[in-house]
Amino acid sequence: MQDSYVHKGKRKILVDYLRDNIGIADENVLVAINKVPRHLFLESVFEDYAYEDRAFPILAKQTISHPSTVAEQTALLEVEEKDKILEIGTGSGYQTAVLIAMNAFVYTIERQKDLHDFSHRKFRELNLRPKFQSFGDGFLGLPTFAPFDKILVTCGAEVLPTELLHQLKIGGKMVIPLGKTEEQILMRFTKKSEREFEREEFGAYKFVPMLNNTNH
Repeated sequence: MQDSYVHKGKRKILVDYLRDNIGIADENVLVAINKVPRHLFLESVFEDYAYEDRAFPILAKQTISHPSTVAEQTALLEVEEKDKILEIGTGSGYQTAVLIAMNAFVYTIERQKDLHDFSHRKFRELNLRPKFQSFGDGFLGLPTFAPFDKILVTCGAEVLPTELLHQLKIGGKMVIPLGKTEEQILMRFTKKSEREFEREEFGAYKFVPMLNNTNH
């Protein structure tokens, strides 16, 4: 698949939709979404629908999130250029690509081997360079590279993974869906001190579950 003028036109329509209908006000997020060819992170059968606000199945019985969800989570992170960001759940690599397009330094973990390998190939094909890509348990984070400015969890956790909070720098933010499998609440934690966190809620969503101790 190529990135044609038709694809670019559809991305522009998607960006206008995210701005006007979803209320995404962070222009840096919108510019990044306008740059990243989402259709290249999907199976070719979904190419014609890649710029609709829909989730699609990907490898390992996972899904690529709605563009509006990607935009909302990314906006909540308040990404700044050269931020050091830990992403839990690489998936097909689309969210990673959006963060890289925002000139962030991305450290990303995926527990599904098929998806890890797919995204690794995709990054090479598109000349995208995460700072570090890992196959492993997202609950553990990447303590070797901590602290991080931001942490983004792209899967729903039933309990708060406190190890990740320890890997945030003071003033850093973590965006994570929390709750049971049926529905999660999108949360943002801001680290005020080593023991104090501000907690904010941003509505109900449905994400694939965050699993630990079982790499495939």
